[in-house]
Amino acid sequence: MVDPKIMTSPLNETCDPVGTSINPFFMLVYSLLFLVGLLLNGFILKFYCCGAQQQASSSLMVYLKNLTAADFLLCLSLPLRISYYGGTSVIVMRLYCSFGASALFLNMYASIIFMCYVAANRYLKIVRPSGTHVLQSVRAANIVSMVTWICLLALSVPYTILFFITQKPLTSIPNHCGLLFSASVSLMFKIIHTLCTIIFLLVSISLVFFYYSISRRVFQAQQSQLASSEKLVKSRRNMLVLVSIFCVCFVPYHLVRVPFVFLLNTCSVEPVLYYLMEAATMVSVFNVCLDPLVYFFLCKSFRAQVNRRMVSIRTNIQQANQEN
Repeated sequence: MVDPKIMTSPLNETCDPVGTSINPFFMLVYSLLFLVGLLLNGFILKFYCCGAQQQASSSLMVYLKNLTAADFLLCLSLPLRISYYGGTSVIVMRLYCSFGASALFLNMYASIIFMCYVAANRYLKIVRPSGTHVLQSVRAANIVSMVTWICLLALSVPYTILFFITQKPLTSIPNHCGLLFSASVSLMFKIIHTLCTIIFLLVSISLVFFYYSISRRVFQAQQSQLASSEKLVKSRRNMLVLVSIFCVCFVPYHLVRVPFVFLLNTCSVEPVLYYLMEAATMVSVFNVCLDPLVYFFLCKSFRAQVNRRMVSIRTNIQQANQEN
């Protein structure tokens, strides 16, 4: 059997080997992200189930609900990612590079887009505080959310189908998904990531615009000593939390992703770039643990429930200590 550490491109060129000694570290980190993300987002989904009637009256809650669903589904795709780093089976590699990677990146970009929708909703809340804009209605939010999921599925499903149709027989366990790509899958892979990069840029520009506009209104309100300045300051804080999570999780990933995608399988991908890509992907997945902060800051009823739960825990601890 051929040494699985030797990477061979589709043109049968022998590429420089990429070591797997750091894979146990990635497996450990993704396992922690899986457990913590599943716990946090599961708690939020439970909150949705308990308060469905109240949340149905707010377009913001529709977007937050979809953001939480995207994070929860991303968590469910992590076990395949963990198995991928184990690299013990060609079948596992094929499953990850088709279903696993597709699900991971679909839900990652769903999170990016719904973060933009949340920011736009907060911006419209300031511009149109009466809620008269059509995009502030619950029906519009549901339609926008449904169209978003359909568009993302339209990108990921054809990739998965094409991957299985054009898959090639292997004599070794590949080190990364690029070695399983046919020429058509590789082309489609580049097209999809180009479109996703455009989505990222549009969302980035939108978030900067929303934060700048809200900051400007805060400054004007403070200069005029308006009574609404305190509320605007709170809105700017919430927007800053959203923008900070977006920048921390997704900016490093896209800075590394673009050169990596177009150098994949050209035998010019240096190990440093490969590991940077792996680290940046890991940081981007960290958003499943940070996005609940967005929900905490933007949803009053959720904060109240968390506070009640914390008070209950403290009371139980105090009672236990008194009994002891």
